[in-house]
Amino acid sequence: MEPDLFTAAAEERQEKDPAASPLAVRMRPRTLDEVVGQQHLLKPGSPLRRLVGEGAGGPAGPSSVILWGPPGTGKTTLAYVVSKATDKRFVELSAITAGVKEVRAVIDGARRATGGYGKETVLFLDEIHRFSKAQQDSLLPAVENRWVTLIAATTENPYFSVISPLLSRSLLLTLEPLTDDDLRGLLRRAVGDERGLKGAVALPEDTEEHLLRVAGGDARRALTALEAAAGAALDKGETEIGLRTLEETVDRAAVKYDRDGDQHYDVASALIKSIRGSDVDAALHYLARMIEAGEDPRFIARRLMISASEDVGLADPNALPIAVAAAQAVAMIGFPEAALTLSHATIALALAPKSNSATTAIGAALGDVRKGMAGPVPRHLRDGHYKGAADLGHAQGYVYPHDLPEGIAQQQYAPDALKDREYYTPTRHGAEARYADAVEWTRKHLGRKRP
Repeated sequence: MEPDLFTAAAEERQEKDPAASPLAVRMRPRTLDEVVGQQHLLKPGSPLRRLVGEGAGGPAGPSSVILWGPPGTGKTTLAYVVSKATDKRFVELSAITAGVKEVRAVIDGARRATGGYGKETVLFLDEIHRFSKAQQDSLLPAVENRWVTLIAATTENPYFSVISPLLSRSLLLTLEPLTDDDLRGLLRRAVGDERGLKGAVALPEDTEEHLLRVAGGDARRALTALEAAAGAALDKGETEIGLRTLEETVDRAAVKYDRDGDQHYDVASALIKSIRGSDVDAALHYLARMIEAGEDPRFIARRLMISASEDVGLADPNALPIAVAAAQAVAMIGFPEAALTLSHATIALALAPKSNSATTAIGAALGDVRKGMAGPVPRHLRDGHYKGAADLGHAQGYVYPHDLPEGIAQQQYAPDALKDREYYTPTRHGAEARYADAVEWTRKHLGRKRP
């Protein structure tokens, strides 16, 4: 194994003084069988087991893999286990600090190792989503020719952050968030294990439950919080970690939300869909997650303005002014007070009657235009304010609606190809019922033929 991942000096220090390493490091699994969760990836014959040499014989060698999952679900842990268990040459790079130069150096070393003494190379690349397209391109020949077997880790959706050629040459393995039962087993092992707290303190059930909430599905965070709380309890001379001690040690629960990753879009999507579904409580939950994670309040306000037109529309014409006012207020006051304004707008939109007629109307109109269904503007609607316009027949025969008793003229407005086309289909939800009556009346008086 190359010293890039865990240097010899660090390993020697850990062996001499295990307590010097963080609890999360000491409790790292030594084999795949000790890994918590992710059992769907650890079945016999799975790519990860083949990487460590289990059943990897025959003509089919181990595949390169991309590990995708939230923080704390075990991506680095799995790489660590592979590094310990495999007899292959193991090299680690972090996309935060490495570039094309470092990638090429690893590839050159891998080719020499393979040609010189038949040693295969496993390359663990952490945070691959931080690599540019050109940097990811530099990996392609090595992966395609299997000069290296790649283990790449990312917290962001690979379909957006990893180039397609690299995706097609690798297996995408999705790590699931750890369940409470997964974390509970991990915590109990850490409390009693010789590598962990060695039973120095007990973990009562109520403290354990709060610790699970604090962790937010992140194993590393769970162990870090446990270690901090255990240290505080021991300093007090206590034999168990009391709930108050944990609360004093850990200020607040983790929010599973990455402003630069998938959670940014997933939670924002859930907020809008909850508003669309009129579930005000779910909408407030997702709003709170975004606020607590430090999301830009202007981003939230922009999403609410879109929702006001997309999902509420003319069923409540006040929805858009409320969302716009909220956006203006947020820009002026910022957090923490902006949370009140965003709550105000979210509640109003969630409880408003819903109509997507404005959305479908412009979508249908745009669809026809993009198909080439346009045609010339009728002559009587063309501009007649310049010399010679009348000679061209422009504005001739136009009827001025305000001159008529009912304020509507029976004349053609759309191009010939679209003269009977109807885009707006109003609902009878909320205030839009009056628009439904109005559009029915106006189309009749315009002399429109029903399609």
